[in-house]
Amino acid sequence: MRNIKTVLVRFRRFFKESNTFTAPFGSLPSRCSGGPAGKAGIVGGFLFFFIISFSAHAQRLLTLDQAVEEAMNNSPDIIQARLSLDQNKENLIAQRASLKSNFRLNLQPYSFTRDRRYNEDIGRWIDVQNTVTAGTFSIEQPIIWTDGTISLSNHFGWQDSYSSNSDNTTRGFSNNLSLKLQQPLFTYNRQKLDLKELELAYENSQLNYAVRELAVEKQITQFFYQVYQTQMNLMTSKEDYANRKQSYEIIKNKVDAGLSAKEEMYQAELDMMSSKSTMQNNQVEFENVKDNFKQALGIPLEEDIMVIADVSVTPVDVDLQKAIDYALQNRMELRQRQIDIEKGQFEIIKTNALNEFRGDIGVEVGLFGMNEKLGNMYEKPTDNQTVNFTLDIPLWDWGEKKARLRAAEASLMSKEYNLKDEEVNIKLTVRQIYRNLGNLLTQIEIARKNEENAKLTYEINLEKYRNGDLTSMDLNLQQNQLTQKKNALINAIINYKLELLNMKLQTLYDFENKELITPALEPNSIK
Repeated sequence: MRNIKTVLVRFRRFFKESNTFTAPFGSLPSRCSGGPAGKAGIVGGFLFFFIISFSAHAQRLLTLDQAVEEAMNNSPDIIQARLSLDQNKENLIAQRASLKSNFRLNLQPYSFTRDRRYNEDIGRWIDVQNTVTAGTFSIEQPIIWTDGTISLSNHFGWQDSYSSNSDNTTRGFSNNLSLKLQQPLFTYNRQKLDLKELELAYENSQLNYAVRELAVEKQITQFFYQVYQTQMNLMTSKEDYANRKQSYEIIKNKVDAGLSAKEEMYQAELDMMSSKSTMQNNQVEFENVKDNFKQALGIPLEEDIMVIADVSVTPVDVDLQKAIDYALQNRMELRQRQIDIEKGQFEIIKTNALNEFRGDIGVEVGLFGMNEKLGNMYEKPTDNQTVNFTLDIPLWDWGEKKARLRAAEASLMSKEYNLKDEEVNIKLTVRQIYRNLGNLLTQIEIARKNEENAKLTYEINLEKYRNGDLTSMDLNLQQNQLTQKKNALINAIINYKLELLNMKLQTLYDFENKELITPALEPNSIK
């Protein structure tokens, strides 16, 4: 009951406030009293159709805002974009975590080996047997500023060894503590570059998610008004069929009474059958459009819905230069093209490192101790030092590096042209939308004037019909013309609303409410 009251309140407010739409026509003039009472009966019949339809099929009422919100939660496109965003976010989190200290413990609780080996020093085969228990604790810290790595490790173990060469057994504890630095030279910082690439990938996925949201909003709005139009067409055709059916019964009674010619009854029957066919076609189209709408919303196809739209229109003042400036400042596609350029620059850095001259320096210092007793391991410690410096010098690559570098530079230039082309396309689109808005306002005024003229013409012919100066077929033609003009006005208003939404999406500025639309993008918020 609450839902039915909601329908009544919304539609009463709709008919009261909107000057662009009236209810479908009521019964033929033989049942109409004219004046306010007749109009009230028409509106009442229109509301009755909605209430009966809603209560019989348990329809779900949807406004435009509710449909957009539903799509943002359930749309397949939004879900895929959200999953891509989560993937890039987790990759960035993992990369930043990998730059922190890495603690590792490796345990070898028990290891036994028995082997026969050939000893070249003494020239004979010997038996070797080892029993080992050991563990290694290590800390590795990447150095992002230099692309180096510093690590601290401690290897502690117990070993029982036997060799047939000396025929004795050696048992004891050992510990090896070492500090190691590994630093690449004459090359780019791979750690910084990898991190920057993942930050850009995350930012790009956020931009893509925001773009998808705007695209879904536009798609859902178009679907919504398409459902509304087919819904109104269906209601109008049902009312038209009821009118023609009633007209046929009236004319049939006149023919049976000898008051009208049979030709008029045949034409009325043909009009009734044509009207029924139109109603059935509109029903099929309405159901098909609803299914497409439900798929876009991400709701079950079995759920029955009905849309409630506000088709009143208020002209919005749009400044062309401001629209272009807002678009160039706010459009996320431009930032995406800039990200592509940065990635192209990274690709040149990587390509330039192909077959590069590079070096590596490694320094390691350690302290080793061994004794049969645990407390005496470092009675006679041994200092271990390792220093190595290596160079990788390419001699000849047959022009591979130069060719790949030229290809990377060409790709970068293409991305730069894409940015310029995107800017031009944005300006072009905004200018076209601006012109369309002005033209659509003119079309609305023309459609409103046509509707007023058709309404006056219908009322004049209605009076002629009451006086017997006009046939029902002629009145039906006037009725059809009025219906077409009303539908044309609704379509013109919907086109204006869609184009105004398009301007908002293209500029990320709502000229209707005079506020910016700024998605929350925080690519550096992940620590």
